[in-house]
Amino acid sequence: MAKDINASRDQLLRDFNQVVNDTEELLRAIANVGGEKAAAARESVEENLATAKKRLRELQGSAVERATDAARATDDYVHEKPWQAIAVAAGVGVIVGLLLNSRR
Repeated sequence: MAKDINASRDQLLRDFNQVVNDTEELLRAIANVGGEKAAAARESVEENLATAKKRLRELQGSAVERATDAARATDDYVHEKPWQAIAVAAGVGVIVGLLLNSRR
């Protein structure tokens, strides 16, 4: 389940990056269009783009921080309770082995 959440988050970040890139490309394409409405639209899009970029950086930083915290907590747990960690890993290995064997 956590793997699905991470995959969804990663896909969201990729999609968000693509939207930012597409918006930047659109801004470059309409840079020479004149008129008061076009200038107002450009300004609005530029502000939204700046906000989106800031939010993307925050999301990426938050994701890295959570991953680092999870890795640190796992490392601490394994160091504090090595035999329990080995037992859990062995149990997962047995279950995976049984599942793979039952598919034959």
